[in-house]
Amino acid sequence: MNNAIFNYPMPQNEPVNSYAPGTPERAALKAAIKELSSKTIDIPMIIGGKEVRTGKLGKVVMPHNHKHVLATYHQCTEKEVKMAIDAALKAKKMWADMPFVDRASIMLKIADLLATKYRYVVNAATMLGQSKSPYQAEIDTPCELIDFLRFNVHFAQEIYRNQPIHGALMLNRMEYRPLEGFILSVTPFNFTAIAGNLNLAPALMGNVCVWKPSTTSLFSNYFLMKVFQEAGLPDGVINFVPGSGNLIGTVCTDHRDFAGFHFTGGNVVFNSVWEKIGKNLANYKSYPKIVGETGGKDFIFAHESADVEALCVSLLRGAFEYQGQKCSACSRAYIPESLWKDVKTRLGKMLKELKMGGVENFSNFVNAVIDEPSFDNCMNYIEHAKKAKDAEIIFGGKGNKKKGYFIEPTVILTTNPKYKSMEEEIFGPILTIYVYKNADYKKTLDLCDTTSPYALTGSIYAQDREAILMADEKLRYAAGNYYINCKCTGAVVGQQPFGGARSSGTNDKAGSYLNLIRWTSPRTIKEQLVLPTDYKYPFMLKK
Repeated sequence: MNNAIFNYPMPQNEPVNSYAPGTPERAALKAAIKELSSKTIDIPMIIGGKEVRTGKLGKVVMPHNHKHVLATYHQCTEKEVKMAIDAALKAKKMWADMPFVDRASIMLKIADLLATKYRYVVNAATMLGQSKSPYQAEIDTPCELIDFLRFNVHFAQEIYRNQPIHGALMLNRMEYRPLEGFILSVTPFNFTAIAGNLNLAPALMGNVCVWKPSTTSLFSNYFLMKVFQEAGLPDGVINFVPGSGNLIGTVCTDHRDFAGFHFTGGNVVFNSVWEKIGKNLANYKSYPKIVGETGGKDFIFAHESADVEALCVSLLRGAFEYQGQKCSACSRAYIPESLWKDVKTRLGKMLKELKMGGVENFSNFVNAVIDEPSFDNCMNYIEHAKKAKDAEIIFGGKGNKKKGYFIEPTVILTTNPKYKSMEEEIFGPILTIYVYKNADYKKTLDLCDTTSPYALTGSIYAQDREAILMADEKLRYAAGNYYINCKCTGAVVGQQPFGGARSSGTNDKAGSYLNLIRWTSPRTIKEQLVLPTDYKYPFMLKK
């Protein structure tokens, strides 16, 4: 018997490689890109640890060169979804009974494999399959996923340590059981790290998962699944099932042992699955846990005292890094009249310098949007602005999908604070700016709070502390991740736990104990040490 008490101290965040010219990591990443670009791989389902092929094939292409096929993948049918559920439930008792230290060791091994042996493979796969620049891919996977894994182990330990007090003649303890059933995880295209964490966070707490990866991130997600296996994750704990989201969601939510839903994506999908769950409540063994992050209409709000140079850098990076395809991307901005001329000049100058193209050229700041539907959606907003009486395009506005799905970083100026692109999530390289009168600062803060149904991220730029305090109060519920004199993207695990409320999701804060505790079903255990021998209480005595 192992009677050691293990301790997992708070880790440090994984260092981010620069990929600057002349660095060894730059050469290693370029080599990995060349290697992965030179072949077309076959992606099967992985169910119960076994590769499963249906022959019902789809293609994975480079968004920046959509004629280049990176992989073909096998799509599931109802049969394979049921196989995945069965495999998860078969693995459940073994995995739930495994000591935490052993589950933690597997997670930490995954982190170390990503930090070393597979660092450039997963980075290159994310670049090629999701059209990310070297830096955007680096901060995603490996770095963020490594941080999720290492910090989650520490946070899980703190959850397990949280125990009740003892009473007289008794011992009390709390057992943080995994959920009774399986988890369905539906993961997005834009962050490989999120795809990993949506499965590994519940798994760390002893749960088993059916994983529906995004079709447009299958390339990197498949490499992740292979790393999980190499690290020793037991068969069936996570089951990799590409295919129709509607099919997978329906089969899973109809199952009696459906125990939880872990999701990042759009509101329409999230709401429809929640609705299905609600209709099936009478069929379930337990009430399912629902955890979701569903998007945003994120803002940067400038006061007249803002540092203009820093503000413009944040507008550009916040809006156009990864082509605006972050849930946290800045897509609306409020600029005071007194600063607008300077902001417009500085922002225009920087945008003119930006290069756009494929990920293989490291000098490109902007790459392609993820696929043709995304391209068409973005261009529809641009065309709307071109015809609108209350809006105009002041920078960008062009797109071309002949080779890749490229859209210029586009800035729309509107005189209407409720203009279409100020309210609706676009998920592309489009920033809409509203210029307000300096005297209307307080009123415009109220506008910012009430304009969009989302409440994910937002920033205030000001040097005036009273202005900052007013924004803090007015925008208290406008963003789950709120920044002062900092862009509204780039949350770091352990530093800024991530999540928003309103239409942005359930705000369960990935990258903290708050998310992990949702994947537990606690049991309180009381042990009486000295047993009573008389039913009578003192108040019942005559003397």
